[in-house]
Amino acid sequence: MLTKSVESKGLFFIFVTVVIDSIGLGIIIPVIPKLIQELIHGDLSAASQYGGWLVFVYAFAQFFFASVLGNLSDKYGRRPVLLFSLLGFGINYILMGLAPSIGWLFAGRLIAGITGASHTVAAAYIADISSPQKKAQNFGLLGAAFGLGFILGPVLGGILGQYSSRLPFFAAAALCLLNLLYGYFVVPESLKPELRRPFDWKTSNPIGTFAHINTYPQILPLMVCIFLVNIAANAVQTTWSYYNDGKISVG
Repeated sequence: MLTKSVESKGLFFIFVTVVIDSIGLGIIIPVIPKLIQELIHGDLSAASQYGGWLVFVYAFAQFFFASVLGNLSDKYGRRPVLLFSLLGFGINYILMGLAPSIGWLFAGRLIAGITGASHTVAAAYIADISSPQKKAQNFGLLGAAFGLGFILGPVLGGILGQYSSRLPFFAAAALCLLNLLYGYFVVPESLKPELRRPFDWKTSNPIGTFAHINTYPQILPLMVCIFLVNIAANAVQTTWSYYNDGKISVG
């Protein structure tokens, strides 16, 4: 069992990681329409189509690679996968901030999608370090961290976006890389060597994952609920900034 000091450091790292991840997602929402318009030299309508494809590329990559990173964390531990994820997000935001063409934005989102399993592995980290009595409480912290980050992100993005449409991306990259340093030098591994298992390609792809989940029928209704919630949430996130920009330009 991990000591209270180790558990506290781990919880703090996970909380900050999830907050920063959601800040990074939210911080670019107010400025991404303007940046896309600059890069394609087009109007808001064309930018919204590119914005939809950017979200698709990120989600498509994450769909295929989330289970891979989850399995890697079972073999090598949670900490290296979380650090890898933070590095990927940092590179993504730097690429988007420096982007001279729209292709750079797609490259950045592809990298973020491939490495973006931080929430999955963060949940596994919490499961590793939590006692049965505190497990629900600590998972509640995970949800609170995501909500807090998504409150702060758009606010910071709107403030920084007044100075430059690229500044929020560099701010998000700085937050990711600072947390990477904290995790590297301070945070311990949560998964004990004796609890690790070999990497298995059968459960490291979406088809294998769904086939495995099918053996637990009680999980399927919950997955449907999460799927529908994510459709609704992402539909708002991907269209709201374009709608507001359109209303402002008309009004």
